[in-house]
Amino acid sequence: MISLRQDPGRPEVLRRIETLRSDAPAQWGKMNCAQMLAHCQKPLELALGELEMRRSLIGRILGGWAKKKFVVSDAPFGKNSPTDPEFRIADECDFERERTGLVERIERYAERGVVTQAPHPFFGPLDAQEWDRLLWKHLDHHLRQFGA
Repeated sequence: MISLRQDPGRPEVLRRIETLRSDAPAQWGKMNCAQMLAHCQKPLELALGELEMRRSLIGRILGGWAKKKFVVSDAPFGKNSPTDPEFRIADECDFERERTGLVERIERYAERGVVTQAPHPFFGPLDAQEWDRLLWKHLDHHLRQFGA
């Protein structure tokens, strides 16, 4: 499994982030590239225990099924997958600031690993390996969204 905590996963994703351009067009979705970089920081903040969210009702109902489909499965996330409203970024963002913030969070995660003991707000309880897989797949999804 590719991991954000180990080589070659972390260097690969950091290289892909470096190739992004502020004017890169989205191949799907509504966010621009800077908003995507801000959005991608949120799951890392959850795993690091820097962001707390309550478990959603829909997550309690569908989270176990969705965990099998999105977290456990080897399949990449599909285009236009639903986004938790708290993770939606509608404001204008500074591209370089958001890129730096994402890289910093990836490095903190690589150093510390999963800190939170709280369940994921949608998927429910995740072990460290499931968090790592989810974070990688989420970043890969959005980097592909912008051609990286």
